[in-house]
Amino acid sequence: METIASAQKAVIPLTAREPQAGRAAPFLPMSRAEMTSLGWDECDVVLVTGDAYVDHPSFGMAIIGRLLEAQGLRVGIISQPDWQSAEPFKALGRPRLFFGVTGGNLDSMVNRYTSDRKVRSDDAYTAGGEGGKRPDRCTIVYTQRCREAYKDVPIVLGGIEASLRRIAHYDFWSDKVRRSILADAKADLLIYGNAERAVVEVANRLAAGETTRDLDNVRGVALFRRVPEGFTELHADDIDSADEGATRTKGDTVIRLPSFEQVENDKDAYARASRVLHREANPGNARPLVQRHGDRDLWLNPPPIPLTSDEMDAVYDLPYARAPHPAYGDAKIPAWDMIKFSVTIMRGCFGGCTFCSITEHEGRIIQNRSEKSILQEIEKIRDKTPGFTGVISDIGGPTANMYRMACKDPKIEAACRLPSCVFPDICPNLNTSHDDLISLYRKVRETKGVKKVMVASGVRYDLAVKSPEYVKELVTHHVGGYLKIAPEHTERGPLDKMMKPGIGTYDKFKEMFDAAAKEAGKQYYLIPYFIAAHPGTTDEDMMHLALWLKKNRYRADQVQTFLPSPMATATAMYHTGVNTLKGVRRGGTDKVETVRGAKQRRLHKAFLRYHDPNNWPLLRDALKEMGRADLIGPRPDQLVPNYQPAGTGKAADVKRPARPHSRGQKFTTKGVQMFKK
Repeated sequence: METIASAQKAVIPLTAREPQAGRAAPFLPMSRAEMTSLGWDECDVVLVTGDAYVDHPSFGMAIIGRLLEAQGLRVGIISQPDWQSAEPFKALGRPRLFFGVTGGNLDSMVNRYTSDRKVRSDDAYTAGGEGGKRPDRCTIVYTQRCREAYKDVPIVLGGIEASLRRIAHYDFWSDKVRRSILADAKADLLIYGNAERAVVEVANRLAAGETTRDLDNVRGVALFRRVPEGFTELHADDIDSADEGATRTKGDTVIRLPSFEQVENDKDAYARASRVLHREANPGNARPLVQRHGDRDLWLNPPPIPLTSDEMDAVYDLPYARAPHPAYGDAKIPAWDMIKFSVTIMRGCFGGCTFCSITEHEGRIIQNRSEKSILQEIEKIRDKTPGFTGVISDIGGPTANMYRMACKDPKIEAACRLPSCVFPDICPNLNTSHDDLISLYRKVRETKGVKKVMVASGVRYDLAVKSPEYVKELVTHHVGGYLKIAPEHTERGPLDKMMKPGIGTYDKFKEMFDAAAKEAGKQYYLIPYFIAAHPGTTDEDMMHLALWLKKNRYRADQVQTFLPSPMATATAMYHTGVNTLKGVRRGGTDKVETVRGAKQRRLHKAFLRYHDPNNWPLLRDALKEMGRADLIGPRPDQLVPNYQPAGTGKAADVKRPARPHSRGQKFTTKGVQMFKK
């Protein structure tokens, strides 16, 4: 069996070409005047993005732009264009090879709306934090305008919005199943996941004279095409039967998902399609997928091969200006202000939390940078980033402590179809050593000019408890008053649907954390995060969570209500009422209780904010209906009092920014305050 490592060797590495001397632009141009100053009469590639252009590796358009520049291509950027006409999309002229269109670092609907479907007033990825600078479903809108501007130029979609809408998917904001975004946008290609390998191959092959129709063998690419002759189709009516069929079938196989028309009208079919998609996510064994849309077949090639450490280093060592484009002047870009002193050390997540889209986008195989590359970036921050005071605000990634963790056996890794390496228990084949991370922390602290190194990325505490030395290192040197972690719930029902460990693991970590803080002579606190209204959560589950919060003297300041983001496993549960973590068979599926009504979603949110007098009337009514009026009263073991302060009683609506999906989007949606003793 081919392993991931052998597949990495078989592809052309990103480091195969050296950047051409003198070709690096101070910033990728956003105007004709900048192009002229660089001596350009045209761009080879024009990237259109829904974010402000910050030339930093935490912003996708900067990575892709600099990577293509390193291939000797001339790359321009159109950032947050006025979408009312095609004219702004002509600003840099006709690109020679293609338009690359992305919604930005967040899905545009997640960016624009809260989990209550209310319009957000701000946008962290816009200069001045101003909202309304991108349209709803901006990837579709931008593509239409690019086509109007230059109808014969190929259009390639990428970024998280395209990646997570690559097949027919449930859309929370319209409350319906939508077609693949490739069909709605009418683009030529879609690149999903981290796109470095695919975009380099696509650009070079288009430059060599191939057409987009010729690119049907590029990993990580989706396009419309017929199933080639010689392929055996496995129908995913039952994924487990499909797996057995694949074992018996020799030669090339493709799994046919239920069609768009089927998943639109049949929730069981939707659940099966979601389960298959997530089972076919390992680059080592994934098979192509095909899904009918009307009279055309949408073809998805297997996921991209993960980057090696050398390739990760090459990506992060590109000549970024490490600043917003000068066109923004002194305007603040909140996302940039949050990450400009932080460092990404790895990608991917093998946790598989069902409500999160990191695994679906970045994969579950951890891709690591070398110590040398990380230390060099810290020196660049020290020497080149204005305002640096010696504090690295974060060193991490999608999680804080998965650096250099991997399967012990490459053959097992290549064959595995499990959605998580840590649920229901940590896999015995997983290397959970924190030694490399501890070594990195120590070297970063020793870097000249660095006074403090914070860890702001979420710590996976079920891994951390395996390494008392790591917990001690973390608490002694990398915590500033409090540490954020995410148990998400206390009750087994919702935790199983989230694929999260039990609250007992949190208790063990807290014990280790408190002991390490005491030994270090520090007064530090854990800040646990929780989700309301997640699939599999009952009113009683939320009541027990509220009682746990009160018993442990926590008050949630801001809370997160479950937001069904495109393609997440929990979103499939929300839409279908079926547990897609188990086999999906007609008449034999595991049903999931979902929280869909606005009133029940408000109630679950109110349980997390049990201390807010505005929520007390709603909670009292609910407790009475649940037969738990005994929890109404003034005693410490009761949840809400039986009196109402004057001027209160209307449930408060807390405004909050968007929850991050990936690195560079670190705006928390919830926070917890300790009771003052």
